[in-house]
Amino acid sequence: MQEKFSQWNDTIVALATPPGIGAIGVIRLSGNQSFEIINKIFPSKNLFLQPANTIHVGYLKDDNIILDEAVVSIFKSPASYTGEDVIEISCHGSPYVQQQVINALIHHGARLAKAGEFTQRAFLNGKLDLTQAEAVADLIASNTTASKNAALKNIRGGFSEILKNMREQLIQFSALIELELDFSEEDVAFADRKKFLDLLNEIGITVKNLLDSFRLGNVIKNGVSVAIVGSPNAGKSTLLNTLLNESRAIVSEIAGTTRDTIEEVININGILFRLIDTAGIREHSADVIESMGVLKSKEKIAQADIVLYLFDVNTISDNEIIFFINDIKKQNRNVIPVANKTDCSIEKLLEEKKEKIKDVVFISAKMNTGIELLKEKLFNTVANNSSLTENIVITNARHYSALKEVNLSLSEIKKGIQNNISGDLLSTDIHRCLHYLGEITGEITNDDMLDYIFSKFCIGK
Repeated sequence: MQEKFSQWNDTIVALATPPGIGAIGVIRLSGNQSFEIINKIFPSKNLFLQPANTIHVGYLKDDNIILDEAVVSIFKSPASYTGEDVIEISCHGSPYVQQQVINALIHHGARLAKAGEFTQRAFLNGKLDLTQAEAVADLIASNTTASKNAALKNIRGGFSEILKNMREQLIQFSALIELELDFSEEDVAFADRKKFLDLLNEIGITVKNLLDSFRLGNVIKNGVSVAIVGSPNAGKSTLLNTLLNESRAIVSEIAGTTRDTIEEVININGILFRLIDTAGIREHSADVIESMGVLKSKEKIAQADIVLYLFDVNTISDNEIIFFINDIKKQNRNVIPVANKTDCSIEKLLEEKKEKIKDVVFISAKMNTGIELLKEKLFNTVANNSSLTENIVITNARHYSALKEVNLSLSEIKKGIQNNISGDLLSTDIHRCLHYLGEITGEITNDDMLDYIFSKFCIGK
């Protein structure tokens, strides 16, 4: 069990706002010497005697040299982010001024904080569990509505509450089974095996749903890789430019203009899609460079989450379209057939294609028609709105790995009950399950693990 500390022995300081010139910069101080240190450079009043959660304006001085005029916010232990005494100094946004203030604080006893050390102290002081602490980093790194919402849910403790309930129920049954061991000679049963089996099935469903959500979580966190593929001159580069609303790729009537892949990112309903414009695919080309581009295109298809198969609705045969779609599906890729150049087509041809090609999307990349429908199709291929706004979604690979172990342990416990194994063996399997649940929340951890997790945070958080 990870020991929680009410206070650390030293006081840390770091710039909490991004480095560089700005209107203000916020410098954060945390530790049991925070008030002693700030009073040495804020001579106008004794801040320790002031009420908690108040702000004060005055000059910062070191050796009677004015460093800056600043606003100082004070937060007293334990009602602060870290659980320690915390001082936040809002000074002017000159990098030189900020560094002078930090140097003065270090001179009077503070230490420069390590990456993520403020949040690490919040965890060790019981202000956050480990999933909430990791969600802080996810929120800072979020760049879409979906990633922001997923992080906020975890900060508010949605995921933690699910795990806490699991642990409490398993601990109760574990205690009853261990109690039976104390009375083994009397052959008594305190734990209702049938109720326990029902509980394990219920927990198993929850764990499976969390594991299944990781695919969506990975999409929310890292974006969706979308390869735009098709024959030369099908309009792939034009489509990329239209989706981006800018001229990113060179467009030409000459087949084979795109020789290398081009990657850009768009945001659709809060999810990032990484669009990859590939070289036109044709089996025979005398051009060595074009052939290399085709090979790279095929590699991108194998790596993509979604393949947009773009074809000229006026020139390509139905059999060729169906063959290509089926070939992509064999690679376990999601494929969306997109019929381009509809502005040059007759209605009868479009109706024929609609009947023969399942789920085809009709567009004109040149005329910007059907593009919103294509975006909607991309989004719906990944997830529906309820999945993104209502459910807890796993975005962290560490959580996913531990939940897989939890799932395996649950299976072993169920097998044990069904095979009527002894209570001591059953108890061992339950403790293994509890161990991995505890690893996720930080109830069970070690210094190396914590150092690794918090080293990925920014300094000042």
